[in-house]
Amino acid sequence: MRLLLAASLAAASALLIALPAMATTGKGELFHDGTVVGTVVTPAPIAAGSGTDPFYKVTNGTASQLGIAGVAPGDGPHHGGAWAVNTVTFNDGVTPYLLTSDEAVFAAEAAGDVTITRTPDADFRCPVQP
Repeated sequence: MRLLLAASLAAASALLIALPAMATTGKGELFHDGTVVGTVVTPAPIAAGSGTDPFYKVTNGTASQLGIAGVAPGDGPHHGGAWAVNTVTFNDGVTPYLLTSDEAVFAAEAAGDVTITRTPDADFRCPVQP
C-alpha cells in the first residue's frame, strides 16, 4: 500500500503544474520515508486549504528530487490522500541536496537550509488506486 500511495503522490506532484488542464490518469513516483514509491492516479482538486495529509513539493531541488509524502496508508494519520501541499525552497547560498522524507525536510528546515511554505491553493485529492 505504501508503494501505491507514494507513486500516487509522485504523479500528483508532477500533475500540480497541469492539474486544471488534465483529467486523465497519470503514473509517477515520489518519496515516502526514504523509499521511492509508484502510483497510478486520477488527481482531483479540492477546496483550497482543505488538505489533511502533508505533501512536500521541492521547488528548487536536485534533478532527481521527487515529491514527498508525509504519510501513507497504515502510517500515521493518513486521510486517504487529501493532500495539504507545502512548497519547500532551498534558501539562497545553500546547494540543494536530495530530500527523501518529511523528517529530512524538517531537518533541513531546522538547519536553516530550506523554507517550508503552506500552499493551500495547490491542495488536491489523489487516492491510492490498485
